[in-house]
Amino acid sequence: MILSIALLVIAGPAAVGTLALRLGWDRLAVALLQDDALRGVALYRLGDDVAADAAFARAGRSQTFNRALALAATGDYPLSVAYFDAVLFVNPADEQARAGRDLVASMYDPHRGDSTAPGRIMGHGGMPPPNEEIQAALVGAASDDLRRPLEARGLAASDEWLQSLTDDPGEFLQLRIQVEYDRRAQMGLIRPEAQDPW
Repeated sequence: MILSIALLVIAGPAAVGTLALRLGWDRLAVALLQDDALRGVALYRLGDDVAADAAFARAGRSQTFNRALALAATGDYPLSVAYFDAVLFVNPADEQARAGRDLVASMYDPHRGDSTAPGRIMGHGGMPPPNEEIQAALVGAASDDLRRPLEARGLAASDEWLQSLTDDPGEFLQLRIQVEYDRRAQMGLIRPEAQDPW
């Protein structure tokens, strides 16, 4: 027994605090630990969510998931979702982060901002709907798009455009493969054809 106490004294308060955290003695762990990540865990278990969030914030990026949990506990749902998104950005396969994000996101309605800039949808974006002259110009510009040669980008899939396509899946697949081959060739990902070594 005396040897155990002597070893704990020699190990120092950080080791004793870590041991206390593992044993669930969170008050003792908070008193002894200097590491913000470990202190944050102890504070979170004690229910001091604001202090836990502050500790996780000081600990930095390594505690992004724990900070998301602490923010949700404090009621800052939008910021919590943002932290869960950061975790998912690094590891999209993290099921715990996805489940936590979905749960927290369901706890509030996302904010939809009001814009004073003109939008693409007529009559929205804080501007009055266009008059007939502007509307006719927009419709004319849309019909001009139908007369342009087909490009890979910038063409809306309208009914007229869909009817102009041939019903040959093989042709579409061949074109798609050629486009992908050209893209990879431009990026330098295609190996040159093998030369005859003799």
